[in-house]
Amino acid sequence: MTASFQTPDTAPTVRPADVSAAFRAAARLIAANGHHQGDYLPDPFDRRTSSPHSSRPLSIVAAIRCVASPGGDNPRLATELSEAAVKVLAHRLEVEGEPPWSDAPRWLENHVDCWGDLPGRTVESVVAVLEAAADANEVSA
Repeated sequence: MTASFQTPDTAPTVRPADVSAAFRAAARLIAANGHHQGDYLPDPFDRRTSSPHSSRPLSIVAAIRCVASPGGDNPRLATELSEAAVKVLAHRLEVEGEPPWSDAPRWLENHVDCWGDLPGRTVESVVAVLEAAADANEVSA
């Protein structure tokens, strides 16, 4: 079952119900707003910005968590769906030729963040990886 939510500047959006849908929604979010490196998002503590988190550039993990969170705007909230998606994605990515070295949630998140933070990582490459992960996950499901 999916739940609908509405962000301040968009029409109602359907929350993803599975890992593949979470990857596709995160890809759309990053394609629309940009990929952020080095932290979850610009001004993560809202000291200078009051815009919704979902309208800012996001890291990969932040985008996945944002789309999977109730209301679709919390890049820090780990849900069962977001953590499953991060785990699947971490095992698809290599950083310096290495897979994740632990299945602990924090290390999986760190592995995905390290991949996304590599110099020269583009929005296009992030979106392509998320879309490919969604396709592969649908085939294996």
